[in-house]
Order: sequence, then C-alpha cells, then structure tokens
Amino acid sequence: MPPTLPSRTPVRPSAVVNAAIRALWPHPSKRLTDEERAVYAELVAEWTVAVAAERMRGEIVEAA
Repeated sequence: MPPTLPSRTPVRPSAVVNAAIRALWPHPSKRLTDEERAVYAELVAEWTVAVAAERMRGEIVEAA
C-alpha cells in the first residue's frame, strides 16, 4: 500500500527541501543547535514525503 500523503499542505519538491537542508547544515563538521536539529528533523520528514509523492507521480525513476 503506498504511503498516505498529508493533504493539509502542498508538498514542496524534494530538490527545494534538500536545498533547505543543505542551507541549514552547510558543513558536516558544524554542530546544530537544539533548535536547528528540530528544524532539520522536520525538513527530513518533509523531504521523505516529497520523494514519495514524486515517486507516485512517476517523477523519480530508480537507477538501474
């Protein structure tokens, strides 16, 4: 059964969410604050939903 996508908010493209994650955490050695970690967790959850939505629409094709 495909994952259920939240209907209350539009899904941003995974590339947009990924860019937000990269902007939040520009270097692997940077330590995130507690607030930044909370934002990061929300962004990762949003990215997961975006990827699932893109797969369901056939926008993401798995590499061979």
